[in-house]
Amino acid sequence: MNMLGYVRVSDASQNEDRQMISMAEQGVPAKNIYVDKQSGKDFERKAYQAMLLRLRPGDCVILHSLDRLGRDYAAILEQWRIITKEKGADIVVLDMALLDTREKNRDLTGRLISDIVLQLLSYCSERLCPQK
Repeated sequence: MNMLGYVRVSDASQNEDRQMISMAEQGVPAKNIYVDKQSGKDFERKAYQAMLLRLRPGDCVILHSLDRLGRDYAAILEQWRIITKEKGADIVVLDMALLDTREKNRDLTGRLISDIVLQLLSYCSERLCPQK
């Protein structure tokens, strides 16, 4: 299993240090951290796409928070599905323990709670930071 970290800030003037520290604390190797410095309005991001290409079944994507993945409700849910279902990888959102798809959370109740929380937080992410 490879641990891959995804870090995103909205533009080049913002600092990603807090997210990078989180990745290091989780033991994500520096060579496995993908960083984008652009808006989360869509998923046409160079580092994100490179991470998806590298992702293999059994790998784990580490995110500091769900809003670092994106801002569009439907798109977040679609990318979550791609990573977990199509790619067969896990996702861990560090600031929300319920959003951890690793084996320990895969019983029926764990999946239900994770899906509900994911949908609620994705909705809030879009509502609090609407697309322009």
